Amino acid sequence: MPDIVLIHPEIPHNTGAIGRLCVGLGWSLHLIRPLGFTLDERQIRRAGLDYWAHLDLSLYDTFDDYLAARHPSQLCFLSTKATRSLYEVPLASDIALIFGCESAGLPPEFYTRYADELACIPMPGAHARSINLANAVAITAYEAFRRLTYSA
Repeated sequence: MPDIVLIHPEIPHNTGAIGRLCVGLGWSLHLIRPLGFTLDERQIRRAGLDYWAHLDLSLYDTFDDYLAARHPSQLCFLSTKATRSLYEVPLASDIALIFGCESAGLPPEFYTRYADELACIPMPGAHARSINLANAVAITAYEAFRRLTYSA
């Protein structure tokens, strides 16, 4: 099943909501340090409700540590700076869906290191440059779930 990976998440209630989403899908959540909060903060517990105890959560010091531990066959980095749509990306069952932090996105070197693995959520509206991280993860995760579960 796919992994959800958050690189340097900053806002605890986003991470809590994403954790709750992962529990609902039966997927794992992987957090790359540094975090902008502690994992015992009230906002995480409130957003994750009583689901947080059931979350398959892993923490890593670096993204390379995550790669060494999990060995996903495919990487997909979601970014507003990508030109290819998420809907054009073929999805492997063990794909890692990777998201940057709320204020800055992915680490700058990722845009060159992983240029071929970047994808965006189409945003046809003229006045928004991005959407909330938890919403972006939900859109991406359920698109992956739909395709991996219901494709012929």
